[in-house]
Amino acid sequence: MQITLPSADGRSLAPYTLRAPGAFAPAAPGTRFNRIAFSAAHVVADARAAIDPWLQCAVDWDATIAYRQRLWKLGLRVAEAMDTAQRGMGLDWPTSLELIRRSLDAARDHPGALVASGCGTDHLAPENARSVDDVIRAYSEQMAAIEKLGGRLIVMASRALARVAKSPADYERVYAHVLSQAREPVILHWLGDMFDPALAGYWGSADIPRAMQTALDVIAAFPHKVDGIKISLLDKDREIEMRRRLPANVRMYTGDDFNYAELIAGDGVGAHANQQQSDALLGIFDAIAPAASAALAALAAGDTARFHAILEPTVPLSRHIFKAPTRFYKTGVVFMAWINGHQDHFAMVGGQQSTRSLPHFAELFRLADAAGLIEQPDLAVARMKTLLALHGVT
Repeated sequence: MQITLPSADGRSLAPYTLRAPGAFAPAAPGTRFNRIAFSAAHVVADARAAIDPWLQCAVDWDATIAYRQRLWKLGLRVAEAMDTAQRGMGLDWPTSLELIRRSLDAARDHPGALVASGCGTDHLAPENARSVDDVIRAYSEQMAAIEKLGGRLIVMASRALARVAKSPADYERVYAHVLSQAREPVILHWLGDMFDPALAGYWGSADIPRAMQTALDVIAAFPHKVDGIKISLLDKDREIEMRRRLPANVRMYTGDDFNYAELIAGDGVGAHANQQQSDALLGIFDAIAPAASAALAALAAGDTARFHAILEPTVPLSRHIFKAPTRFYKTGVVFMAWINGHQDHFAMVGGQQSTRSLPHFAELFRLADAAGLIEQPDLAVARMKTLLALHGVT
């Protein structure tokens, strides 16, 4: 299969010939991984809804849940209503709660399916937050709603808290309330400002070592209420540093979409297993789910070389999808789902399909092919030609 694609600067066109789809086989049903692996899953917009996409949200529920069923079949867990689902970036709290409810219901019909759900404060506009008490009430409201549905919590970073907190002590107070009230151990969430500029200085300091110490102090105060912490700083050395300082029962969930392969494989350094390797809670696993499944199966079988052989070609793709401005990475994730036939359109909540350029998509297409992640070449070429035509390239 051949297609003509724009160059990196968009000023020229050149033919590109696709390779064959990847030769890796996703994990067989019932395969037990030796890492916990969450995929933060995207939502499928309802492209036919009569709304103003910048102002209102409409979700294609059937396609959205079908995508989660695909992830479960591949052996992955689902991190629901996170930033990959455009949480707080087009997906509002009432729609997020409905998404959580539907996902939990679907999981009950799928043996072995597991879901953890984002709990935040996004129904409280940061500019309306006047105090730490406002943030505590907002977290409590979402906690109660999710736990009422039987859901487990991922405590998301709060824009409102970042706005009103005056010191690390304010973070400690908020998280002490959240963790003391949680029914089950939670996953904490540290999202860097490259993903969301409103979260700059989270944990009370722009200095990463100081911020890390505050997060570790929170965990140390409630070690049996914290299942793990996901950090998305795109800095593997910071993640490894924190991983080695975690209590023995607390997992490091890598959110590093630049260096996930080596972080999941681990380095063997540390007194306990959780300090030697990272589990995963990754947005890129949505886009590379078949490869992630196959690689994790190889790792569980002790074939580390095969694990790296499968995942290493996906890293350039992930770095491209998550390139600055990183907050636009969702567009690449949805583009992958569209060209691979997992949804029938390339429209997004909030109209965010417009956040990346045509040369960006062309390079994404080439990198997906190089990683063996073009699942149906004929369909992918046809859909890419449609996108090119919409941009005046015929």
